Amino acid sequence: MASPTPTLPRLLKALIVSSVAVAASHLVLSDTLYLSFSAQASVALGVGGGYSSDQAFTSALINTFLLMPLVLWIGMRITGERKVGAMVLVGTVGWVAAVGNGMGVLDERPGAVLPWDSLALVVGAAALASLMRRTRA
Repeated sequence: MASPTPTLPRLLKALIVSSVAVAASHLVLSDTLYLSFSAQASVALGVGGGYSSDQAFTSALINTFLLMPLVLWIGMRITGERKVGAMVLVGTVGWVAAVGNGMGVLDERPGAVLPWDSLALVVGAAALASLMRRTRA
């Protein structure tokens, strides 16, 4: 059995991976919300679209909530880390909370960015959670 990664290298890997996960999830969220706004505008103008605005909005939320845990888990596995369950859980819950609190900002105008402090909090909390490892009894 391989020895665990020292704390500082694991924390640096986690910071990078969680930053990529937040960026990717935010990109998917903002792009699919833009589709939702476009569908709403099309309906208001009387032009039929392929997606309804409700479908696009639901797709935005589902895609971003699925993407976060996948990127966190795959990213840490690629860097050679194991036992990343706590990081995935904290990162995903933090992301859901950040999106829930910042949805008003995203609804105001297409292309808006969630508040930077909440994004940084998600990155930091997920990275710190990566330091929690299960120990065998």
